[in-house]
Amino acid sequence: MSLVLSQVLTVDSPPPATGGPPYSSQVSLFFFNLNVFYALATVCLLFVVGAVGLIDAGLVRRKNLMDTWIQKLVASMLAAIGITIVGYAIWIWQYYSAFGVPDPLKTALDDWTPFGPALTEYSQNLDPAHYIEADVFQVFVAFFMAYVAVGGALLHSAGLERVKAVPMYVIAFVFGALVCPFVLYLTWGSVGPLSNKGAHDYIGQFALYIVVGVWALILAWRAGPRIGAFDKDPRTVGPVPHNVGWTAVGVAILMFAAPFAFLGCGFFVPDVGYFGISLSNSGFGIVVINVFAAYVGGVLAGALISYRTRNPIFVLIGIPAGYISTGTALDIGRPWEILVLAFIGMFVVYGTYQLLYKLKIDDKKIVPLALGGGSFGALAGGIVGSGDKTGGFFGITEGKYAFQHAEISIGMQALALVVTIAIAGISGLILIVGLEKTIGLRVSEEDELRGLDEAYWGTPPPPYVDEILLESDVAPTSGSHRAGRRAPETVS
Repeated sequence: MSLVLSQVLTVDSPPPATGGPPYSSQVSLFFFNLNVFYALATVCLLFVVGAVGLIDAGLVRRKNLMDTWIQKLVASMLAAIGITIVGYAIWIWQYYSAFGVPDPLKTALDDWTPFGPALTEYSQNLDPAHYIEADVFQVFVAFFMAYVAVGGALLHSAGLERVKAVPMYVIAFVFGALVCPFVLYLTWGSVGPLSNKGAHDYIGQFALYIVVGVWALILAWRAGPRIGAFDKDPRTVGPVPHNVGWTAVGVAILMFAAPFAFLGCGFFVPDVGYFGISLSNSGFGIVVINVFAAYVGGVLAGALISYRTRNPIFVLIGIPAGYISTGTALDIGRPWEILVLAFIGMFVVYGTYQLLYKLKIDDKKIVPLALGGGSFGALAGGIVGSGDKTGGFFGITEGKYAFQHAEISIGMQALALVVTIAIAGISGLILIVGLEKTIGLRVSEEDELRGLDEAYWGTPPPPYVDEILLESDVAPTSGSHRAGRRAPETVS
């Protein structure tokens, strides 16, 4: 967001303009330009949701393709509804506290919930003495909706092909309404309890990726692996991607959408400069270069792993691995530092992947990326930004909210990481285990084997088989031709 310095603490209400809107300053040309900028960033976040859908569409079996898209879209929208109902007000709470608003949480809830004036009135009718830059903040509501929609899509990815729709929808809604916003309040902004003391974030590393990573780990653990994922089963060969090309298209869309979405995670002050959301000094151009440096580092490391393991997935996930592994540092690091950290971070992602495989936890991308790479990225900001000024708010010159009164440190980054993991772990265990013990997490074996498209939507089974060709089932014939059969998906 952007806040003009003279508007921070108190604003004299301008007299109503004759023949014009009551508060014309709310709809100035400068604010209109900001609105367009943040609206485009919001659209790019929606492209990220679509990219996650395409990535998963290529990795699931054909018999689960339609249900994968439906569950992912519904989960994303439920997360978006959640942050609109109460979550955005929880985030705004930090600013109301810094501005000295009486009873800041209650006032934020009164203002920024669906029936509050801030979300029901046109910006030109809102007094800037009480609603600074109302239009920009309203557009930022949509930005937050798209932001947590990405989280809902990622959470769904952790339970692919086996978790029932209803518990997945409950998980996505609670994430968007309560847990993600509360961690945002603590860590993403400049005057939250942790960010005001020096904890630095840029792309929402703590609230989005680390919370999602912890919840994904709990979900994949409690739901258990897909049939045949680790142990042989006579009814199925096990899950294999049906079209990695779709996954590659999803990664390409992600690569185009992410830079502009990230640039929306900052403040722009005219004639002063661009600041990350924690109010550390930054630069628009440097952020763009850093994002591409993260791509380069992640893809190069992923390529080394892919060629070594003959698994193409790692070079593809090098794109998200690069920027997640540097997520708190993209606004403050130098491009060469970001490239090196992204390169190392991809190996952290791969190590997490290997650990999950040994533990037989069936999640090949969300936990390695969001928790493994995310934790590394949380500390990266403390490595490259140590000593940089941060926190507070524009125009405040003294007191605990003074502009840039705090310093970034590896210790505060570690504290924010521990606090986030604790909040995510406790809330995730209560919610996910509670759902498991009540309505259950997993679809029946029969439905899983025949496919969720048929089980949920009554579509006929696909005229092709989703299983891989078994080497033991292939017999040589005359010449160079080979004949074989595919393992049956079910046995009568």
